[in-house]
Amino acid sequence: QVMLVESGGGLVQAGGSLRLSCAASRSISRFTTMGWYRQPPGKQRELVASITSNGSINYVDSVKGRFTITRDNAKKTVYLQMNSLRPEDTAVYYCAASPRPGYVCYESQDEYDYWGQGTQVTVSS
Repeated sequence: QVMLVESGGGLVQAGGSLRLSCAASRSISRFTTMGWYRQPPGKQRELVASITSNGSINYVDSVKGRFTITRDNAKKTVYLQMNSLRPEDTAVYYCAASPRPGYVCYESQDEYDYWGQGTQVTVSS
């Protein structure tokens, strides 16, 4: 078992930046893939970015060039740097961990066993 706690959300104007953190209660080295998802108001939860323990990274097209996912196994933390934020980025952002074997940037939520409680990001126009 592992607990994931997100932080860093808040209210920001369009064009601004936020850095989300996902702190784990134990080592994340055993989680081959870590992901950030988001759920906009009234919409389905979607993958934003994922990163494997060997450095493979995947982003949803809408955030490419604006968001950066990183992981620091020593600090048991995954980050999501979000730049050039847009109103359509408004959502609850969730961190997720997958212990599945293989270095795969999973997109399906079914591949992630552990989830944080989420942090709200609101981008005003």
